[in-house]
Amino acid sequence: MNTGRPRVLLIEDDASLQRFVGLALEDLGIELLALPTVDEGLAELVRAPVDLILTDLMLPGRSGFELIDSLAANPALQGAARLVVFSAGLNPQVRLRLERPEVWRLLSKPCSLVDLQGCVSDALSLGGEQAAAIVVKADPATARAIAEHFGGNEPLYRSFRASCLQQFGADLIEGDRALASCDAQALRRLAHSLKSVLLTLGHTQPAILARALEDSSHAADWAVATPQWHELREQLRALR
Repeated sequence: MNTGRPRVLLIEDDASLQRFVGLALEDLGIELLALPTVDEGLAELVRAPVDLILTDLMLPGRSGFELIDSLAANPALQGAARLVVFSAGLNPQVRLRLERPEVWRLLSKPCSLVDLQGCVSDALSLGGEQAAAIVVKADPATARAIAEHFGGNEPLYRSFRASCLQQFGADLIEGDRALASCDAQALRRLAHSLKSVLLTLGHTQPAILARALEDSSHAADWAVATPQWHELREQLRALR
């Protein structure tokens, strides 16, 4: 059904980050389609055009780089849609790889509410005002996260945090499963997502641990990754 609203395709497998984008964009008058894999995203592009594509790079199955390759091979799939890479892994080497005509803009995770809204508004030529800031009183780390990532909007932060705490239960199960089965790729992907979510929430030390776990699981160094996961697991349980 065509709603007449701009269609934004988000390819992101982390449920908490899907929720963050949904909360950030809910007042922009768009239709947001959130899908967890490149294959599902490409199937949606075959089904109907979109106006903007937001994609992570580290995804289950095919990566964001492979999405870009697919769009380059079949430009009709992208059409007039602008493509924004929304990732926590935008180091200089990755940025160089992303200097391609299919890519319109890069957006680093964690990203502020204002930056995300501004990027989408620019891409869709929406204009308008950003979400109003709300003065908050909170502990320093939380207040800083609300100011930096949520434009001072405490209710939005609280809503996102509640969804993250619920998701942490599933994350604990997934981490235990990945460790028990020695699935280094799954553990790395989980650590990568948790790193961004924890930074967005203002939990710096657990985010640093998640980053370390991302590196050790990438190397399949189980002697290091195992105690790191157990420590991160306890910190997630404490946050819940």
